[in-house]
Amino acid sequence: MRFAKLFPTLGVVGIVAMACGGGGGTATASPAVVPADLSISSFTQDFSYMPKLKDLVASGKGMVGVILPDTTSSARYVAFDAPYLKQAFEGAGYSTSQYKIDNAQGVEAQQLAIAQADITAGATVLIMDPLNSTVGSQIQTLAASKGVKVISYDRATFTGDKTYYVSFDNPQVGKLIGQGFMDCVTAWGVKSPQVFTLNGGQNSDPNAVAFAMGYNQVVWGDAVKQETVGKTNSAGMKLVGDQVATDWKNDVGGTIFQQAFTANPKINATIEANDGLANAVIQVLKNKKVPAKTIPTVGQDATLDGMVNTLTNYQCGSVYKAVYLEAQDAVALATVLRAGATPPSGLVNGTTAPPSGVTGTSQPASLLVPIWVTSANMATTVIKDNFVDKATLCSKAGAAACTAAGIS
Repeated sequence: MRFAKLFPTLGVVGIVAMACGGGGGTATASPAVVPADLSISSFTQDFSYMPKLKDLVASGKGMVGVILPDTTSSARYVAFDAPYLKQAFEGAGYSTSQYKIDNAQGVEAQQLAIAQADITAGATVLIMDPLNSTVGSQIQTLAASKGVKVISYDRATFTGDKTYYVSFDNPQVGKLIGQGFMDCVTAWGVKSPQVFTLNGGQNSDPNAVAFAMGYNQVVWGDAVKQETVGKTNSAGMKLVGDQVATDWKNDVGGTIFQQAFTANPKINATIEANDGLANAVIQVLKNKKVPAKTIPTVGQDATLDGMVNTLTNYQCGSVYKAVYLEAQDAVALATVLRAGATPPSGLVNGTTAPPSGVTGTSQPASLLVPIWVTSANMATTVIKDNFVDKATLCSKAGAAACTAAGIS
C-alpha cells in the first residue's frame, strides 16, 4: 500500500507555456498558450474563469476521460463532482465528444475497464478518482504505457510517469481538524482530556494517512499516521486509544468506539478523520445519554450530518473542501496537458510523494485550500455555496439553531 504525504511548495503565478511538438494544423498554426493568470486562485463558484481556456481547448487533441469511484461511499460524486465537472468542461468550450464522465460503481475491474475503453476511444488525458491504490496504480501503469497523461483526482497513488495530483492540501486538512479539536476542548471546558482517535481508512486510502499526520502533529507534536497510546501533551491531554476504521466504514468505526467507550467510560474527547466517523461516535454518545457540548468530536467533508451535529453542539466543526474548486482545477489542468503545454506553477503548486521507505514516485500536485467550518461561519461557507441544503439542515437541526448561526 502506498500512502500520501504532501509537501506544498508554492510557486509564482504567471508562466506562459508553449505547446510541445507535433499536433496537426497548418505550419502557421499558433501554439497553445496557457493564460498567464491561471492558478489555484482562478476558480470561483460561478465558473467564470473557464471560458478563458477555450483557445487552449481548441489547441488540444483527444478526449478527456473522467472516472469517478462509486455512488455509495460519498454522496458528493453524484450530487457535486459529476455536475461540476460537466459544468467546467462546458464552460471551457469542450464539445460532448471531447470529454466523458463515468462512475465505476464501486467495482475495481470496472474502473480499470473504463480507463481501457477511454484510451481506446482516443483519450489523451484521464482524470481518475481511484477506488483504492491498487486499481489506481493499474490505471496509471496502463496510461503510462500508452502515453496518456493522468490526473489523480482527490486520491493519490504513486505509479506511472505522467501523473499529476489534484486535491486539497491533505496535511492541512488534518491540521485544521487538529486545531479545531484543540480549540473545542478549551471552548467546551473539557477537564483532563482523555482522548480517543478514530482514523479513516488508512488500509485503502492514501489520503487518510496524510490527514492523520496533520492532526497528530497539531495535537501531539508527531506527524505520524498512528500515535502511541499513552502519549501526553502540554495541554494536559492523554491519548487512551487510537484505531483505524478500515475502508472508511462508519459501521466499523461505530463498533470500535462503542467497545472503547464501554471499556473506558472516562473518554471525554475524540478526534475523527471525517464527519461519517464523527456521526458514528455521536450516535454511541447519544445512546449513552451523553449531553450536547460535553465530548468533542471533529471531522471533514462538511456533510449534512456534520453540519447538523455542529449546530446542535455534538460536533465542533468540519473541514469544507469546495468541490466546485476541485472540479475546475482538474479540468483546467487536463486542458493544459491535453494541449501539450506545461502547467504554470500557480496551478501545479506542490508535490505529493510516498513516505520514506515506501516505493513510488513523487508527483506534481495542484493543492487547493480547505476551510474549517463551525457554527460561526457556516452561513458564509457551505450555505452560501449551496453545498448543504439550508431547508433540510434547519429542519434537522431546528430553526432556533439555524437562527443562532445566522442561517435564515
